[in-house]
Amino acid sequence: MALPSAESAASLLREPAPRLSPPPAAPPVSTDVLPRPGAEPAPSARGFRFHGSGSTLFGIYIVNALLILLTLGMYYFWGKTRVRRFVFGQTEFEGDRFFYHGNGRELLLGFARAFVVFFVPIVLLTVVRDVLDVDPRIKGVAAALISLLFLTFIPVAMVGSRRYRLSRTSWRGIRFSFRGPALEFVKIFLKGYFFVGLTFGLYYPFYATRRQAFMVSHSYFGSERFGFTGRGRELVGPFLLSVLLTLPTLGLCWFWFAARKRRFFWNATRFGSARFRSKVGGGAILGLWLVNALLLVGTLGFAWPWVRVRNICFALRYLELRGDLDLDHIRQQAQYASATGEGLAGFLDTGFDLG
Repeated sequence: MALPSAESAASLLREPAPRLSPPPAAPPVSTDVLPRPGAEPAPSARGFRFHGSGSTLFGIYIVNALLILLTLGMYYFWGKTRVRRFVFGQTEFEGDRFFYHGNGRELLLGFARAFVVFFVPIVLLTVVRDVLDVDPRIKGVAAALISLLFLTFIPVAMVGSRRYRLSRTSWRGIRFSFRGPALEFVKIFLKGYFFVGLTFGLYYPFYATRRQAFMVSHSYFGSERFGFTGRGRELVGPFLLSVLLTLPTLGLCWFWFAARKRRFFWNATRFGSARFRSKVGGGAILGLWLVNALLLVGTLGFAWPWVRVRNICFALRYLELRGDLDLDHIRQQAQYASATGEGLAGFLDTGFDLG
């Protein structure tokens, strides 16, 4: 076999080397996590959003303050309604916002009824106790009745306030409602008040849980009822630990207990087959409180609208609803609710409110 010449060898060296074809591309790998055989799919999570701003709420407060002064206080009830309508109207869930249907006239009439029905007896008993020259035993009975009436009026105000506010709140045109009997809650409240004092506070986890269970389990959205599955014993450990750590932590441990209680209450709340979930932590609550305190002190209270918006956004940021949400079978079941309990709650500063 003849060897190639020098010229032919040089030409071979000058020719580019043949290019190898790349290996066939592998099929793309899905980044979705496939469930294990027999495993249930992860429940969908739905969050809440608040679209309002502190500056808008500040403007509402300023107008309310001016009109309250011009009307010698009468506009207070309409101003309160404007604030609630703003707060609920700026809160969104599943792309739709809530709506508040209450009005100032209802609040005014409720306030008047609460004053006549609940506070006139207290005023009369106070006159008997402090002014009239009667037998000391009668004065003692009057003092006892005043205390009993106050202890009874507080739970009545809480139930009445929640009943009124939920009945005036809607989402996607369907009203909320509260159907809990006031007498049942009065029993829970008085029993809790007595045993918390008798046990030096140790009964508090059971009382707080029973109170929350009553409020949640008697609340409805249309025809669908909310549920609560928590038990007071689940809060006993965190409560006792907070009591023990109060002095070493200078009381800061109670922020973590507040977070634990909030998570416990929300995680035990369900709606149909869906459950609420809260992921708030004690450090977050402490940070919120510190910044709010600095804002209020630094502005002499003028930052309150921004503080309120911060509180609402904070509460919604850590809250979500997980699971299937079947809304097709829910029907409107609006309930009538008087504003009397709301008027009493205005006296005692009790009741449920968003934010």
